[in-house]
Amino acid sequence: MLSGLEKQPFDPNLLVGFDKADDAGVYRLRDDLALVQTLDFFTPIVDDPFDYGRIAALNSINDVWAMGGAPITAMAITCFPKKGLDFAILGEIMSGGLSVLTENKVALIGGHSVDNEQIMFGYSVTGVIDPNKVATNAGARPGDVLILTKPIGTGVISTGIKFAKAPANVVKESIATMLSPGKHAAEAIANFDVKGATDVTGFALLGHTWEMACASNVTIKIDSARVPLITGALELAAAGLLTSGDQTNREYVGEDVSLASTVDQNLLKLFYDPQTAGGLLLSISEDKADALLTELRENYPRAEIVGGVIERGAKAIAVK
Repeated sequence: MLSGLEKQPFDPNLLVGFDKADDAGVYRLRDDLALVQTLDFFTPIVDDPFDYGRIAALNSINDVWAMGGAPITAMAITCFPKKGLDFAILGEIMSGGLSVLTENKVALIGGHSVDNEQIMFGYSVTGVIDPNKVATNAGARPGDVLILTKPIGTGVISTGIKFAKAPANVVKESIATMLSPGKHAAEAIANFDVKGATDVTGFALLGHTWEMACASNVTIKIDSARVPLITGALELAAAGLLTSGDQTNREYVGEDVSLASTVDQNLLKLFYDPQTAGGLLLSISEDKADALLTELRENYPRAEIVGGVIERGAKAIAVK
């Protein structure tokens, strides 16, 4: 969306801008302190307004954690109709969001609302980080492997909820997945000095992996059999309960993805499935991968090594 803007004047303190499509921006204040800033909001994806608020909060905060930062403040952004809906619903949404902010010691300092027929909710979040310890999607290196911290499938499940096609156990697991905070992954980023990271959200697994490949100038291999899935997501994808993002994400990645003929087409739908509050994709040297995976699984039991050894050049993805 911002790619068509004129290039802004060089600022040596702008460590991460919008040119690499990263999760958040990073601006250096001094040699040992930088701000991490992000913004995200979206339409309801679950029926319960309190859960919707909680998920929206974590989805926004996760962008700071994906850089290895610590979130400190948030401002609420909401679209809600003045007529036709009980304002108690908005109260529940905001209460859910506040509960997550409070739990993660993020201070709510204000916000803005707009009269709109379509409900939307989220946050602008500011965090802090040591500018020497920023993880970005440009940090993947040849010889690294990729670890995904959470299973995928929240998009098709949200569509299943919309059309009353998603079983209760599937919905429960999807909500639990979205409500699993990325702060533990941020701690792992610091402990293992991870330089390559991104979170898997609206552009799906393949879209965000492609952004990492482009920003890092590497070729990334995805082992489709190792990608963790939320229970029931594959069946909903096979039933055609896709979001509009399925097609737009395919167009976004274009021809830079090569697919083995053995890759199941319904599984591939999940690789293009937009995620909400998704997992982090971490690039780590092969010799450290098992130790990092062991630490991650203390909080993310479905974490898995999903990418084979990264190769230099080509800016592409291979899925086998």
